[in-house]
Amino acid sequence: MKNFSWDDYKIAYQVAIDGSLSQAGKSLNINHATVLRRINQLETALEVKLFFRHQRGYKVTDAGAILIEQLPELFASFSKLEHQLQNVESHISGELRISTISSYSSQLAPALKAFRDIYPAIRIMLLSTDDIVPLESGAAHVSLRVGPRPNGPDLIVKELTRFKTSYYASADYIKVFGQPTTNNTLNNHYWILPTADKYRIPFVRHIVDNIDKDKIVFQSNHFPDVNQAVIEGMGIGPMGEHQAKLYPSLVQVTLDLPESEEAMWFVYHKDSKYSARVKCFYEFLVQRLS
Repeated sequence: MKNFSWDDYKIAYQVAIDGSLSQAGKSLNINHATVLRRINQLETALEVKLFFRHQRGYKVTDAGAILIEQLPELFASFSKLEHQLQNVESHISGELRISTISSYSSQLAPALKAFRDIYPAIRIMLLSTDDIVPLESGAAHVSLRVGPRPNGPDLIVKELTRFKTSYYASADYIKVFGQPTTNNTLNNHYWILPTADKYRIPFVRHIVDNIDKDKIVFQSNHFPDVNQAVIEGMGIGPMGEHQAKLYPSLVQVTLDLPESEEAMWFVYHKDSKYSARVKCFYEFLVQRLS
């Protein structure tokens, strides 16, 4: 069978119910000629006559009678299928795979806990990596990325928030060593920095270029380790302003630094456009960050 669609059956059914092309056209809000064309198309494809044509209208043949008998049940089944497809995730459940940079993953825990409080049937898998996880592979449903806007032909990208990174030291450190006042006094202090693979970051590069390397007393390729060393009072180091607010004992150190504001992006593949899990997680994060 070819050259017809599911709509052809619906039109034929309406003609059988109404008994005429014109009345069926009015019921379906289409013109008389279209009804006739679609009926002829269906009969040709099926190679069977569904109607007797006569002056008083259209009467069903034996095949048409089967059409009238069987189609209501099929309509109901398709309606049920359509409803199930549209609402397959109305009860938010299943696994939600999220990738994010390793320096941010630990900070996600409170938000993920709050998300599961709302949707307790969700199971979360967190992929903490500085590598870009290809979403088309299905390894992750959502990627939370920081930096330049991600690009890709099949990616949907939404900006979640912007945050700044500044340099901080503990109140105990400041009590003993004070604060640097100019670039010339940077070498009077101890510094906590990420490892050399992060030196490309402008606000890190600025410090590295203006201090002796023996003033770097602690390094890690994992930003949470850098943050913890700052909290413990080992020296001055970078930390996101949103995170530093959680530690009242930290003191922001005023430095003449390059712009340190970065965007966080909510990224997912176009195949997940209608995923209720992805949609609810995005809406939750937007509300929480606001």
